[in-house]
Amino acid sequence: MIEKNAKRIAVLGSTGSIGRQTLDCIWHMDDAVCFALCAGGSNIDLLNRQIAEFKPRYVGICSAEKAGELILPEDCILIVGTDAASMIARLPEVDTVVNGISGFDGLVPLLSAIEADKTVASANKESIVCGHSIVDKCLKAGRGCIIPVDSEQSAIFQCLMCADHAEVKKLILTASGGAFKEYTYEQLQNVTYKDALKHPTWSMGTKITIDSASMFNKGLEIMEAAYLFDVSGDNIDVLVHPQSIVHSMVEFNDGCVMAQLAVPDMRLAIQYGIMYPKRQQRIVSTLELAKIGALTFEKPDKNKYRAIDLAYLALKADGVMPIAYNAANEVAVDEFIKGRIKFLEIADIVEETLEESARLSVETDTIEGIICADMEARRLAADSVSRICANRR
Repeated sequence: MIEKNAKRIAVLGSTGSIGRQTLDCIWHMDDAVCFALCAGGSNIDLLNRQIAEFKPRYVGICSAEKAGELILPEDCILIVGTDAASMIARLPEVDTVVNGISGFDGLVPLLSAIEADKTVASANKESIVCGHSIVDKCLKAGRGCIIPVDSEQSAIFQCLMCADHAEVKKLILTASGGAFKEYTYEQLQNVTYKDALKHPTWSMGTKITIDSASMFNKGLEIMEAAYLFDVSGDNIDVLVHPQSIVHSMVEFNDGCVMAQLAVPDMRLAIQYGIMYPKRQQRIVSTLELAKIGALTFEKPDKNKYRAIDLAYLALKADGVMPIAYNAANEVAVDEFIKGRIKFLEIADIVEETLEESARLSVETDTIEGIICADMEARRLAADSVSRICANRR
């Protein structure tokens, strides 16, 4: 039985890191229910456990092959196919859609939710970076809204609630430095993807943890912040903050800097995002600054973290370039996990793909154009991988 005033949540990417943490948040709430789940199908056992525990009205699965392995309650409606996430996002009964899908695949479901006038708690920075031109048009037309649930963007969102946009001078994104903060450039030559997954403060999925180690997640966040908050890249800075307590800051024209502090736990940003504007009872541990002792900040080593300057370049160029940045990184990270390329070659591939993508003539103000640009950039990135591998022989 669904409570009459309970907020009905649809969780896209329910078996991934964001999806699992979202369901944990919902489990602790009395005024929110999991109305719909959607997953790709790579973890059927977990999806079946989620269905049994939360008893959603709708379940979506992208893999038709895996759909037959689902165990569904009698009154549960199953949606199968590559557009399952988009169909779930458009359900009229849903109040809030959590976009926990990883990578570029989250774009079409995001647009579907916005066009259906949903509130989207978005953890998918790639969809905003790649589809910002269309997303912005939909939002300006008064359809839907986005509440960011990345810890950094959520922090900025919260800091900006008490100020006028014209009063903002600068956004300051913080970065943990990832698994390799203390490594020298030379030490990074032969690290493995398993090394990259040893994040000192955050528990996240494989792709974003590797992106944290390379700072490509921060590059994507620079662009995401520019698009979400309508701020020029010239007014967005990055500071390495290894304690991961200050999640981001906003500097105002009068010199005041406002920061959002919390323990490094994604559930806090997720909980705030799905229940906005209400704040819920705490489900994360208490922040005890006296025990932490010191909070430190430093500028990122841009020789080691080339992703940052490449992001500013892509942001300034706009058009296909943010799409190419993301596509090349997705291709390169996949090849790094497979062991075909080295960690530092991720940035080489992205840089070369950006150089080649600058010659592409693709309009990016339609979903078809964005998908075309993504496909072309992936082709260029794959060519770059092949050249690197051939030169190593």
